[in-house]
Amino acid sequence: MSETPLSLDAGRSALVIQDMQNDVIIEGGAFADSGAPAHATSQDAVANVADLAAACRAAGVPVIHVWFIVEQGAPGLRQNAPLFQGVLGANALVRGSWGAAPAEGLEPQDGDHVVEKMRMNGFYETRLDILLRGLGADQLVITGAWTNMSIEHTARHGADAGYEVVVASDGTSTTGEEWQDAALNYAMTNVATVATCAEIKEALT
Repeated sequence: MSETPLSLDAGRSALVIQDMQNDVIIEGGAFADSGAPAHATSQDAVANVADLAAACRAAGVPVIHVWFIVEQGAPGLRQNAPLFQGVLGANALVRGSWGAAPAEGLEPQDGDHVVEKMRMNGFYETRLDILLRGLGADQLVITGAWTNMSIEHTARHGADAGYEVVVASDGTSTTGEEWQDAALNYAMTNVATVATCAEIKEALT
């Protein structure tokens, strides 16, 4: 999808896999009625992200899993927006539950990193920024769900924080194609480069 050849330096890059958890994108999860599992399937998002993660590891690119995690009853999760109300109401993303676990095929591997959050933005009040800076990464490849919420929010923060941001068009998913198109082809304009997982792999290797 990128109009010009994508340029990435494996020594400066990191891959973020955000919110690819059972409750978020898998049938039987807390938010299955949203349409998210169907859209993730249509995108082949899990397989595409798993393949990209393997290529990143082979190229020496750090892989960082960002998970939305709450304790039972979601203590401390401020109920100021429908998204957070939904997490509590659906008893979703509870530490140690099947729903909070990564989708099958996206489990952390040796050498990967895990960052936990309680808001949409992967950077907000987490260790993601300090981890990336410690790893020497200023080129950020973002995959995950949902594209028009967490992915878009994290990409915008990353750009503001000085990172070069790439969002994987077929390594992200949301509740349907209309929202996917709005996020990738409108909201991300002038914020991030949008590219396919194949284009990202080629740029890294």
